[in-house]
Amino acid sequence: MRKIIFATIFPVLFFFLPSNAQQGSDTTAYLITCGSGTETYSVYGHSALRVFIRSAKSDIVYNWGVFDFDTPWFAWKFAKGKLDYLLDTDALQSFLREYVHEKRYVLSQKINLSPDETAKLLALINENLKPENIKYRYDFFYDDCSTRIRDLIEKSLGKILLYPPEERHSGTTFRKLVGKYQAPFPWYKLGVDLIMGSSGDREANFRERMFLPEGLKSGLSDAVISRDGKMIPLLQNPVTILDYPVPTVKSNFLTSPAFVFTLFLVVIILITTFIRKKLLIKVIDITIFSVFSLLAVLMIFFNFFTDHAQMRMNLNIIWLNPFIIVCLAGIILKKKWTGMFRILFFISLIFVVLFYLLPQQFNASLLPLIVLLLVRSSARSGFEWNPLSINLLE
Repeated sequence: MRKIIFATIFPVLFFFLPSNAQQGSDTTAYLITCGSGTETYSVYGHSALRVFIRSAKSDIVYNWGVFDFDTPWFAWKFAKGKLDYLLDTDALQSFLREYVHEKRYVLSQKINLSPDETAKLLALINENLKPENIKYRYDFFYDDCSTRIRDLIEKSLGKILLYPPEERHSGTTFRKLVGKYQAPFPWYKLGVDLIMGSSGDREANFRERMFLPEGLKSGLSDAVISRDGKMIPLLQNPVTILDYPVPTVKSNFLTSPAFVFTLFLVVIILITTFIRKKLLIKVIDITIFSVFSLLAVLMIFFNFFTDHAQMRMNLNIIWLNPFIIVCLAGIILKKKWTGMFRILFFISLIFVVLFYLLPQQFNASLLPLIVLLLVRSSARSGFEWNPLSINLLE
């Protein structure tokens, strides 16, 4: 997915827009699949449509993965799920420059459309190019640069496009599909797992798996066209335009979230066990509860105040709950409020017990943080059995 300034799009669009005379047998459509990159926005790869018009010597790429960083309130709109993406067109060679620079492979597959089907596809693309349609509300799972292409091909072919029989109970969830690409970037994966709700653990069917570029390539490669009593593959074999190996990213366990959080947990336990100074412990707890309070606010926002369907029904709000904010206020205001800390303690304890049983997959790296919250809330709960209890300092 790429960034572009909106004002630069229109001259390119209308210069390359194919006329009716150019449609049909003179035109060939291709699916473009671009390999993964090492930047956050590029780890999933990219999809685009390529239209080659022989008589005009025109080779144009239609790209639904464009957004504008200069959009007013960009970060807020992205968080709220109200960021619009754009359709961009570019000459093939110009489109490829980014991938040459980033050393990412690019594949092209001819779509086996008849002249009439090609003309219908171009008409649909042209409809997308109209000023009132060029923007669309981006949705990572259901409406992105890949699903837009899938939808146009489906509309161009109608009922003669056939997918393979649906595999039942494949266990392929949206979270697992994106997790494969996030695996080399454990901190990024942790962030996505934290804000992705339980809807990400829903099983994705054959058609839905095409929201990822490789899923689109694989799915459409398995599809066929029922034409004149024959089953014709929708896509021809891929032709390599740019040949680069998939980048490998080496991960270091010593810098992984699991190791860092576990080390932090152990250090905090040791400090609060052997250095029993009220001021130091207060500073530690204010710091810890402030961070958890910010995460609790984040959970509230994504559960109730965003249009991102993927972030709602996020069960991380069970342990990152509003009681943390109340407990932070208690520490700052020097209130005991042991009842609030006990509620937080028991919620954290129950969550740890049910960590692998709840209907949402949680990142295991979070366990040390939940245990840390468990330990520090327990210390302020007035439990006589707890050697870390704050009451023992009084």
